[in-house]
Amino acid sequence: MKAIAYHKFGSTEVLQTVEQLKPTIKADQVLVKVKAFSINPMDWKIRKGEMKLMSGSKFPKNTGTDFAGTIEEIGSSVQGFKKGDAVFGVVKNMMKEGVSAEYIAVTSSLVWKKPSNINFAQAASIPVVGTAAVTSLLKMGDISAKTDILVNGATGGFGMVLLQLLKRKGAKVTAVTSTDGAEYAKKWGADYVIDYKKDNVLSKADKYDIVIDLSGKMGFKNAKAIMKSKAIFLNPTPQPIEIPLSLIKNLFSSKKHLVILSNPSAKYTNILLAAVENGLDIEVNKVFSFDQYKEAYEYAEKGGYIGKVIIEIQ
Repeated sequence: MKAIAYHKFGSTEVLQTVEQLKPTIKADQVLVKVKAFSINPMDWKIRKGEMKLMSGSKFPKNTGTDFAGTIEEIGSSVQGFKKGDAVFGVVKNMMKEGVSAEYIAVTSSLVWKKPSNINFAQAASIPVVGTAAVTSLLKMGDISAKTDILVNGATGGFGMVLLQLLKRKGAKVTAVTSTDGAEYAKKWGADYVIDYKKDNVLSKADKYDIVIDLSGKMGFKNAKAIMKSKAIFLNPTPQPIEIPLSLIKNLFSSKKHLVILSNPSAKYTNILLAAVENGLDIEVNKVFSFDQYKEAYEYAEKGGYIGKVIIEIQ
């Protein structure tokens, strides 16, 4: 079967099309014929070697974490699925497994039936950013119309889901995005929009109960200037050193720095499936063919787009 793989850390130039054996499944796995897979920032962080302490340096490595497709084979202990089912899901270990192949073997507990009201590209967009959004929402605790929340970098895939979940909670949300993203931020539930190309949110007088930095560019040190006295800063893109440091510093500060570490699960995905059933908007910015994988990753790594970028396999 065809797959996208790399044999050393580096830029998109290390990616190549290779022939791999079709995987054999274990008793608790399903074999999925991949129709589409999503691009996430973690893909290139791993590929560039930034996460090698967790990903290891064993090659070859495939790329990608979440996918959608159809079931080709079912393990002996798997229940609830049949051959031909349209599904979506995520690999168990995103640091060491990839989905960029015509067929993948996946633990059945991390696979779900695709809702009929979304296509394969939209389904492949859900698991990673959706889980991160639900995890962030739960970390925020009790929120209401009186809760002032700032979402920085609000119209990528993560922000797309988070804004819609926050709207359903009734929170007062300010979104920081590009000029092109303003319309989407409002559609997804933002009460106020700040165009970062025209205004610097850090220079404004407004203060927030919760600041979540989806861009990874603001940082807790800068965010403190716009946080209320007992506010929290949510960091879904921490550097490894920030995880222990945040715990120590939180002991001495009323403004808290909380790291978001998320893992897809049935609990979180059921929340997302309910949201999809109730009209969750999933914006696919651009779809690339399997042969255009280098262009797809180069496009995604530049950033600045709305929603998600997808690679399809015909």
